[in-house]
Amino acid sequence: MNQRMHLQEECPVGNQECPVFKEVQRLKEKCRKLEKLSQIDTLTRFFNFRYLMLSLKREMERTRRTGFPTGLIMIDLDHFKKINDTHGHDAGNKALIWIAEIWLKNIRCIDIPCRYGGDEFVIILPGTDLPQVILTAKRLRLVLEKSQIKLNNKTIELTASFGANTYRGESDLSVDAFIERTDKFLLKAKSKGRNHVCYDESEKVMKPTEVTVEEREKLFIGNRQPPL
Repeated sequence: MNQRMHLQEECPVGNQECPVFKEVQRLKEKCRKLEKLSQIDTLTRFFNFRYLMLSLKREMERTRRTGFPTGLIMIDLDHFKKINDTHGHDAGNKALIWIAEIWLKNIRCIDIPCRYGGDEFVIILPGTDLPQVILTAKRLRLVLEKSQIKLNNKTIELTASFGANTYRGESDLSVDAFIERTDKFLLKAKSKGRNHVCYDESEKVMKPTEVTVEEREKLFIGNRQPPL
């Protein structure tokens, strides 16, 4: 199938100015754009739930084949319903867009930010063990806590609760089970008073090594654009 599609990239008679050939190319490009749109949450421009499940399945399979861990962060905004109730859903949507933009600037270009639903988010961290997952979650928690947004001419402070976890290749763990396991740490963070990062404290967590400036430039994009 791929070989056949590749052969169709050029006009069979060598006339690249052929109007039929140009129309085929235009339709192919339109299909590619539509496929990308089907993966994106239209509000936050994070990836959507469908793409989350597909990507997490792919990364967990990669972990089983290579041994490189897959990190997962689950996030729930604290008391976000009050924003909608007090300022209206339009203001709530503006807040979600603003939060997504902040977090995009504080994750690696290889990480996969997704909207889980409502005011819940999930970030997949390929090839990342627990210490670095925790460090990322703490950075996202702190940058939100220190930021402020104006809604209806009022300055609003927002916080979020985080669950951090890592998959290391357990063959019997499904995508749903991995999410459920991580969600338990998120619930623990909320039960501790919210605005916390929780993880499996029974694991021996070594302090992650700080990245160099060169590594940061490779892993992070300061003015990173959303997925689309």
